[in-house]
Amino acid sequence: MTILVTGATSGLGRNAVDALLRDGIAVRATGRNLAAGEALERNGAEFVPADLATLDEAKADALLHGVDAVWHCAALSAPWGRHADFVAANVSATRHMAQAAAVRGVRRFVHVSTPSIYFDYRHHRGIEETYRAARLANHYAATKAAAEDRILTLSSQWRGTTFVILRPRGLFGPHDRVIVPRILQLLRSRHGVLPLPRGGKAFIDMTYVGNVVHAMKTATHAPVASGEAFNITNFEPCTLASMLQRLLGDGLGLRYRIRALPYPLLDAAARAAELGARLRRREPLLTRYGIGALHFDMTLSNARARQRLGYHPRHGIDEGIRLTADWIRGHGDHYGI
Repeated sequence: MTILVTGATSGLGRNAVDALLRDGIAVRATGRNLAAGEALERNGAEFVPADLATLDEAKADALLHGVDAVWHCAALSAPWGRHADFVAANVSATRHMAQAAAVRGVRRFVHVSTPSIYFDYRHHRGIEETYRAARLANHYAATKAAAEDRILTLSSQWRGTTFVILRPRGLFGPHDRVIVPRILQLLRSRHGVLPLPRGGKAFIDMTYVGNVVHAMKTATHAPVASGEAFNITNFEPCTLASMLQRLLGDGLGLRYRIRALPYPLLDAAARAAELGARLRRREPLLTRYGIGALHFDMTLSNARARQRLGYHPRHGIDEGIRLTADWIRGHGDHYGI
């Protein structure tokens, strides 16, 4: 079997390539970071640089020749940025890649989406895959929802390719560029104080990245209907404060203090930060979506993933935290610790 991993030079993609190579599976990897691509090649992957948003026939042939499955990890995952950039990375790239795979008869296309399409500034417990926010929270959520719509359209048009949609929640682990880096940046800017709504009592799901890779492996072979979507978590929801204590305090030995602040105050500060960021044209330290994600309870139903996909986490939350802390300590220069 040969698997093509898109977004292979980013966090989830790099973990996916490493795991496949350890299993002795042939990997073709694509991404835009040439230095990271060279590192993947040294580890045994075939690297083909490409901009999927402008994929032409020749590049599609180079990427998909002899490929049995695609793991589409490529995305622009951020709470802030230009709408056009999100459309290119999340909608256009997905449409081009998925259609090219279907035309060439690739057997399985695993599309990594996001539970951000559920987020609507309300508390939720046990969200099922059929839910979608009436008004999507930001460009990222809106374009990932649009990408899913493109996948569903293709799944009804092409019978030779089975499309599977995964929605992993709160990824953490090696090569993380989203959650831990932003927390550490906030800690540095606030001199070790984390201002959190409700003092970090939000009840949330998190997912160790190794479990997401395991879910992609499962989705590559499971007998599911084309276009089915699955929530992916660690099956161990917890409060944000307890997760931070286990990772930052117990795992990394960092000294920090949580300061409980009223959600309306933080929301107002985020609105002001976003306004200033529009003028300066750079990402603000606080965003309304980011503050909301720290305030509102959000857990996902795992029933469909267990019953239909046959997914069960291979790494418990404590093991995932330990592995993450070990990796961060070995790459402290990237995290400023």
